[in-house]
Amino acid sequence: MSDVVEKTLTALPSLLSLDSQAVAGKLSVTSKLGNLIRNITELTSKHEEEKLIKKELTAIKEQVSSPTTTLRQMKEIMVRTIYCEMLGYEASFSYIHAIKLAQQGSVLEKRVGYLAVSLFLNESHELLLLLVNTVLKDLQSTNLIEVCLALTVASQIFPKDMIPAVLPLVEDKLTHSKEIIRRKAVLALYKFYLIAPNQVQHIHDKFRKALCDKDPGVMTASLHIYLQMIKESPDGYRDLTGSFAAILKQVVGGKLPVDFNYHSVPAPWLQIQLLRILALLGKDNQSGSELMYDVLDESLRRAEINHNITYAILYECVRTVYTINPKSDLLEKAAKCIGKFVLSPKINLKYLGLKALTYVVQQDPNLALQHQMTIIECLDHPDPIIKRETLELLYRITNAQNVTVIVEKMLDFLRQSKDEYTTIDLVGKVAELHHTYAPDNGWFIQTMNTVFSLGGDMMQPDIPNNFLRLLAEGFDNEDEDRQLRLYAVDSYHSLLEKDDVQFPQRFLQVISWVLGEYSYLKSDLMPEVVLDKLVTLLDQVWVTSETKSWVMAAITKLSSGTTCTKTVSEVVLKFSTSLDTVLRQFTFELKHLSEDRDLSVRVLPLDASCEDIEVDTSLSFLDDFVSEALARGAAPYKPHHQRQEELSQEKALNFEPYGLSLPVSLSSSSITGRQSPTGLSLSSGLSGNSAERAQKGGTNTLKLEGVKKVWGREGYLPQKEGPDEGAAQALSSPAGVSPQPGAPVGLTSQPDLTFVAEQEQERQQLASSLFVGLGSQHNLCLMGKSESSLQRFRRKNKLQETPGVIERLSDSSLPSQSTMDSLLDNNILEPSARVQELRQITTVQPGTNSPTLKDCRAIDNASHEGSPSSLFLGSNMVVVQPSTEGNELPVSRLMSHLPAELSGLASSGMEMVCSDESLSLWANKIYKQDSLVLVVFIGSSTFSSITEIALQLAAEELKLPVLTFCVLQVCECPPHRFAVLKAHGVAVCQQCMLMEKPCAQAVLAGTVSYHTEAGQSYELRFSVSFTLSDFIRPLMLSTEDYGKLWLSLTHDVKQNLKLLSDEDPLLATLNALKEKLQLHVVDVIGKEGIVACQLLPSTPCLLHCRVHAGKMAVWLRSPSPHLPDCLLYLCQRAIQEL
Repeated sequence: MSDVVEKTLTALPSLLSLDSQAVAGKLSVTSKLGNLIRNITELTSKHEEEKLIKKELTAIKEQVSSPTTTLRQMKEIMVRTIYCEMLGYEASFSYIHAIKLAQQGSVLEKRVGYLAVSLFLNESHELLLLLVNTVLKDLQSTNLIEVCLALTVASQIFPKDMIPAVLPLVEDKLTHSKEIIRRKAVLALYKFYLIAPNQVQHIHDKFRKALCDKDPGVMTASLHIYLQMIKESPDGYRDLTGSFAAILKQVVGGKLPVDFNYHSVPAPWLQIQLLRILALLGKDNQSGSELMYDVLDESLRRAEINHNITYAILYECVRTVYTINPKSDLLEKAAKCIGKFVLSPKINLKYLGLKALTYVVQQDPNLALQHQMTIIECLDHPDPIIKRETLELLYRITNAQNVTVIVEKMLDFLRQSKDEYTTIDLVGKVAELHHTYAPDNGWFIQTMNTVFSLGGDMMQPDIPNNFLRLLAEGFDNEDEDRQLRLYAVDSYHSLLEKDDVQFPQRFLQVISWVLGEYSYLKSDLMPEVVLDKLVTLLDQVWVTSETKSWVMAAITKLSSGTTCTKTVSEVVLKFSTSLDTVLRQFTFELKHLSEDRDLSVRVLPLDASCEDIEVDTSLSFLDDFVSEALARGAAPYKPHHQRQEELSQEKALNFEPYGLSLPVSLSSSSITGRQSPTGLSLSSGLSGNSAERAQKGGTNTLKLEGVKKVWGREGYLPQKEGPDEGAAQALSSPAGVSPQPGAPVGLTSQPDLTFVAEQEQERQQLASSLFVGLGSQHNLCLMGKSESSLQRFRRKNKLQETPGVIERLSDSSLPSQSTMDSLLDNNILEPSARVQELRQITTVQPGTNSPTLKDCRAIDNASHEGSPSSLFLGSNMVVVQPSTEGNELPVSRLMSHLPAELSGLASSGMEMVCSDESLSLWANKIYKQDSLVLVVFIGSSTFSSITEIALQLAAEELKLPVLTFCVLQVCECPPHRFAVLKAHGVAVCQQCMLMEKPCAQAVLAGTVSYHTEAGQSYELRFSVSFTLSDFIRPLMLSTEDYGKLWLSLTHDVKQNLKLLSDEDPLLATLNALKEKLQLHVVDVIGKEGIVACQLLPSTPCLLHCRVHAGKMAVWLRSPSPHLPDCLLYLCQRAIQEL
């Protein structure tokens, strides 16, 4: 042991020093790196720095090319090169030498080489391929440092294509004797899961072992993977709820080593991670939530140290308490924590309190009432972050009664804000609020005008597009549609009357479209007048070419109804030679349509913007042209994805697959709920061409114009804005909305008591306007809720909520209970069997109190007669009580009503999907050769008749357990209606189902409504789960046809699967897959087999299987890019279940 210590101490000076002659652990003043740093610090200009760095890089290039350069010298050269690259100067000539240093050097040289490689190369760099063998060799090394270096580099820069090469070795390191190796292996697998989840899904059992590791560091590292997986599919890990609660209990109790403490708080970041996991597992899970109550109570009690890290723990505790199934004691303690945060004079704690209040107000709106005066004060806070979070809170409590006041507050903040992100976010919120709660047409149009003016071109394209679609589709009332459009025409025509006013481009596009479509509604407005105004816009230099295209389209529309041919001719003459191809195309269309009035009327009819247009997507009218071109030797057309695949094949890496896989589509996280209305529109790109974007200037430079100094040596400097500061308002405030007072009060030595009293009275009035409808006497739908809002503006073609309906929501399954008394309990390693149970259907009865109103609504018939939709359900809260009546029908009785043409086919079996005391719904999937038929049985459980039964399958409301962009196509799906269902009768509906885009799992939502003899209306919601195997059918092919089809398919996936134990393992495995997945085994020759199947209606997928190294190497091909991945996942699951 003494020899090892002596060698270690001898190597330390060289490890810390970069000079070969140095004997101390400091940077030598004579080293070349030290001289370089000293020379750079003495320079006075950027030009001198560039000159010095170029000279240094030239010297480095000569040294690395010299054959006499030793590895020790190369290490020092690489450090200097890293420093030059950090300053922004390229040294690509040294990249290959960094790889060589990582391959050939000792441990110290390897460390510098790996460091240089991780800094120089990215995941797509072509030189990264040369590092694969080095990492593989170091992963098999007996030197712990080399193994750690290889694991770190693999997790940092290895791309998706290289993961199969190192995955088996990284997987083996999960059982290494050293905890640092196990921890780094878990972190590497976490990175692999993020970029290629389908390649690590097969080692979930080993993740469970890492969760039970005796080293806390390894266990902590495994939580990263579990948090990601639980976010995507919490139902699959509910059996671990007790395990995570036990871990948190030990952490809070101080059972971990003192090294994990931070400011006397035991493992705070581990506590935060566990609290987030428990919140996901406890949501809508009563049995799991009960396992958490004690440890959450303990966490709230122990986190009393006045330090920022304890505040973070308290915040996560509050979120968890309000996410899981509620418990009154915990809710009370969490509310006290929120109150302490909100009332704190510290800005950070006040912000934390507002953020927590914003989250919990979805579950407890009354909590906002307790702090309403503090919220009013935060609206005038000097810190803009506090203001913004306060507006977010107000956005969550918006209803039809306070929408005008809250929207005005948001618009006031927008007028003062200079931050682009804040503008985009608030514009989206205001747009959603006014679409949902607009009190009248005038306020609706005026508010949108203000939004377009303040948001400008920074707003997302979805906002003006949704506005125009709303105008075009209209509502259920034709008179209301006409009034809204007429008000918009009046407003936009008056805006164009103003001179020297430059509107944002998106606003001009909206104005042009509305005037072009609906200006004919205003009888006293001549088309020639509108035409002249639009032509004037074409001559403005500040109008972009894209906006001019919108204006030209509006002129074309107006020209069909006017005789002003002179103006049209002038426009055609002027813009027919435009350099802008799009504008020139519009001009040619205008010319031809103006010359042929009959054609113009047919092509551009009045008020037909939402009419369905028959589009020949196959472009069959070009068939003759294509045939002639091919006959002359033209190359056949190749789709974009095929061209990209052919271009990338030369650079693609082909490794022999090692592990199992899951579909790539399962890797994405689910979209759960709405946190911000701009969240769905941020992916949309901004419109405009490259030339326009270039005019805006670069985006990499800081914009400091008009920025005031708000930070000093002592922190934030509150400043009082002058009367002349702030952005000028582009439009006046919406009509009918009076400005609300809220200016901050200046501090004086002797305050005016009268002024203070008046200001307090104004705040009380503002509070009564903002928080109206939040008391216990009202039941309203908040913006933060997941339920659909009762909107004033409802589009056509949607499922409308009927007045007088009592909805009853059912859930088809409950997660099974699992307990864990010890962290190292062996039951963690094997998931317990889940018992699927049916949740009791809830009934809604007015007049009593209820702790929660989640997913339940009651609408009084009398309150809706002759009145518009209201947010308030009555003067009293409603109560949720479980039903105790049984309502199951005999399955044999239901099957007797199955249509005769379906009785002899294979089926999934009967499954109850929802029920109440009057009706029960059962579903059965019938597997036909050309489609999947969903048969729904509606059974009566009462002794009286049920009338007006309507069953609707809503494919547009499809919700998936995983984030995949698949769609279940409901073929020809009108509502199924039955006039009368007699006592204990059964009605049968059947529906053909197709899956347009492959995915592993999907859920189809539906509703059934009915009336009782007493005249009450009820509605139940249900869902039916589908898997890809429901839509897979055998594809009968010969071997010759199989070969021809194989060559024509473009998308493929390769993977190794487990073989079954049998005399002929390949044949046994293929037969098992045939039985489970409805595959067709075309032929088996020796150690190879070919299999064919198709996704309904006609998407083929071919499998080529061969025995290799004790595994079955599967190669799947299909014209669909997603089908091979999804089918491979089903094959893996099928083999695992055998």
